[in-house]
Amino acid sequence: MCELTVTAALLGPLLDSAPAAPSITYYDDATGERIEVSAVTLANWAAKTGNLLRDELGAGPASRVAVLLPAHWQTAAVLFGLWWIGAEALMGGGADHDGADVALCTADRIDEADAAVGAGEIAALSLDPFGRPVADLPVGITDYATAVRVHGDQIVPERGPGPALNGRSVDDVLAAAARAAATAGLQPGDRVLSTADWATADDVIGRLLAVYAVGGSLVQVAHPDAAALDRRRAMEKVTRTLE
Repeated sequence: MCELTVTAALLGPLLDSAPAAPSITYYDDATGERIEVSAVTLANWAAKTGNLLRDELGAGPASRVAVLLPAHWQTAAVLFGLWWIGAEALMGGGADHDGADVALCTADRIDEADAAVGAGEIAALSLDPFGRPVADLPVGITDYATAVRVHGDQIVPERGPGPALNGRSVDDVLAAAARAAATAGLQPGDRVLSTADWATADDVIGRLLAVYAVGGSLVQVAHPDAAALDRRRAMEKVTRTLE
């Protein structure tokens, strides 16, 4: 029997109902960056990431993937990609990443990634809005921006996913996301603004997955300029704010 992945459960309804609508809009107030990603574009990036993990980095439903990345639209693509192949995301730091098979990280966290995976695979993300690679990347580390673009944007989802997030099953993660959405008072279709990071498994559930659990969309702001937030709420038609 085919089991549902986190990605299929949360992105699937959005792809069916509003594939071209904004799914995540990312701002970085330190750089002036703004990127709007539709549900179908996020799913395509997730598929490309899943194919990279599966075909090039050897990941699958028994794999544990350390995610050493900030709250960013590409991080969302990484998470949904690894869940599409049934792998387990490891969020947090230190012991939370022990025994990881693969790590995805920013350049400043390569040492952490190396400690997490030992002889395992590491892919580094520049998070550059124009897709530029990481500069001066050490030998043996995959550059995500370069590698992911050659992979297909369609994927065969894993039929028997393993644990999804820091030891929690797919069902546990989906139930936790629904509870988090209810606790935050999120409603179907909400446009949600957040300036919070996704450092832990609970952060990912409460600040990312809860939004998708109600079919909402996310406005994620890095390095927020407090003076600009009210204007942004109005411009982006924000209906809820997550702290």
